[in-house]
Amino acid sequence: MKPVLTIGICVRNGEKMLQNAVESILKQSFPKEQFQIIFVDDGSEDSTPQIIADYMTRLGDQVKFFQTTWSGLGHARNLIVNNADGEYVLFVDVDEVLTSNYLKTQIDFLENNPEIGITSGEFKTVNGNLILNLEIIPHIVDQRNYLKPRTFIWKTDKLIGTGGTTFRTKALRQVHGFDESIKGSGEDTDLVLRIKNAGWLIRPNMAEFYELHGGLSKPKDLLQKYFWYGYGMNGIFRQTREAFSLLRMSPIAGLVTGIFYSFPAYKILHKKIVFLLPIHYCLKLSAWTFGFIKGQLKKVD
Repeated sequence: MKPVLTIGICVRNGEKMLQNAVESILKQSFPKEQFQIIFVDDGSEDSTPQIIADYMTRLGDQVKFFQTTWSGLGHARNLIVNNADGEYVLFVDVDEVLTSNYLKTQIDFLENNPEIGITSGEFKTVNGNLILNLEIIPHIVDQRNYLKPRTFIWKTDKLIGTGGTTFRTKALRQVHGFDESIKGSGEDTDLVLRIKNAGWLIRPNMAEFYELHGGLSKPKDLLQKYFWYGYGMNGIFRQTREAFSLLRMSPIAGLVTGIFYSFPAYKILHKKIVFLLPIHYCLKLSAWTFGFIKGQLKKVD
C-alpha cells in the first residue's frame, strides 16, 4: 500500500533525543501502514546510525535511510522531498515529541482544505523549564492569532517553520524543494515564502506537540542559538524581508515585542512567567544582532 504520509527526520548526532521523537510517531492513532519514515543522517559521530538501523530492522519497508557527510539541512531535507512516496510530508526534528493524535489531525486538516499547502500544530509548554517555555510561548500566541489583521505592532507575517510542519508534497516539488545554497539557518523560511508566493495557503491547526529546541534550558543556550540564527540569516536577508526587518530584530525592539506578547500570553496561559518575556526577547535579539553583524563583516572580508 502506498503511504499517505511521509515523515522526514534529518539528524546529526541525535542519540539523546532521536528515540523519543520516533517512539512518539509509533504511538500515533494514525494507522501505521499509512505512513513511512525517511531518515537522513548527516555525518553523525555518535550512535545515531545504529539507532536508525534498529528501527529499520523493526519496521522493514516502512523505513528509508540515507547517509550524507556534512551536506547541510537543505540537502538532507531535499533527499526526503525527492524520495517521499506520500501525498504529504511531515518534518519531525529529533527534539520534538508528538501527541498521540498529531498525524491524524494533520492529514484530516489537509484532506478537508485542498487549498492549504502548509500546516502545523501548536507547541505545548514543558513543566520546570523556564527558558524553553519563554521561547515557545510567543509561538502559541502567534498560532492563536494567526488570521487576525496585522497592526502597526504586528506588521510582518509570523511564518511557520519546518519542524512539526506538514507540507503537501505537490507544493514542495512545485517550488523545487529547499535551496541548498543557503547555509546555517533560514532555509525553512525561504521555502515557506516560496510556497506561499506560489499561491498556497498556510494555516495552523490545533494539534499539539513538544518542541524542546535541542534541550534549551539555560540563558547560555538561548544566546548561542540566536547568535547562530543571526549569523545564518545573512544568506537570505534579501529574500525574506517580508518575514523580518532589521529594525524589529534589535534588542530595544525585542524589549517592546516582549511587552506586547506578555498580555495576550497571560490571557491564554494564565502564567505569571509571561511577564519575563521582555527580558527574554532583549537577550535573544542582542545575540541575534551580534550574529548578524558578524556575518555581515565576514561578507565584507
